[in-house]
Amino acid sequence: MSRRPAPGVALAVAGLAVFTVWITWRAKALELNFHVVESQSHRKLLNKPAPAFTLKSLDGATVSLADYRGKQKVVVSFWASWCGPCKAEMPSLRGFYRDAHKPGAEFEIVAISIDAGREEAAQYAASAKLPFPVLLDPDGAAAGKAYGVDAIPQLFIVDKSGTVTYGHTGLDPMVDMSLARELGIKDYTRSLAVPQVEKQGAPNAGSSH
Repeated sequence: MSRRPAPGVALAVAGLAVFTVWITWRAKALELNFHVVESQSHRKLLNKPAPAFTLKSLDGATVSLADYRGKQKVVVSFWASWCGPCKAEMPSLRGFYRDAHKPGAEFEIVAISIDAGREEAAQYAASAKLPFPVLLDPDGAAAGKAYGVDAIPQLFIVDKSGTVTYGHTGLDPMVDMSLARELGIKDYTRSLAVPQVEKQGAPNAGSSH
């Protein structure tokens, strides 16, 4: 007959499990903060011409940054399906796009996946129902390298003249409000129906590649 563990032992085991979960989460949170503070590569491009890129989209189209020159501002978001902070930020990007990208909008969002393969990006884009163009830059070898992306998520705003006017590295829980401010959208109101963060468990670090 098996014996039930003494109450004190069971309590100690439960306490150790809780502490392990907490310390793991805390370590990852600290690592995320480290990346946000230390990875400032986006600053090198501020107020400079945005590097050109031409990439394939998930639907097979060829998309170039030059396509938007003189027409729209472009929000360039680098991400990957394996990046927890990227997936935590996507609901806000998605909600912002659906609320603010009206017919004749002055901006476009292009989400550049640095996944190694198309399938991973396609699966996440479909499950998350991303409404904006998703472009493929395997391992960040083209656009990612040109923009100096060393941690994700990383986001830039390129104005109509082709100049980088804003950049941010790491998870921004208020990314929709940041974009509304930087894009000059004064009547934007955060939709209460859009979750700010998807449930991902313990947050992963802002991922370098």
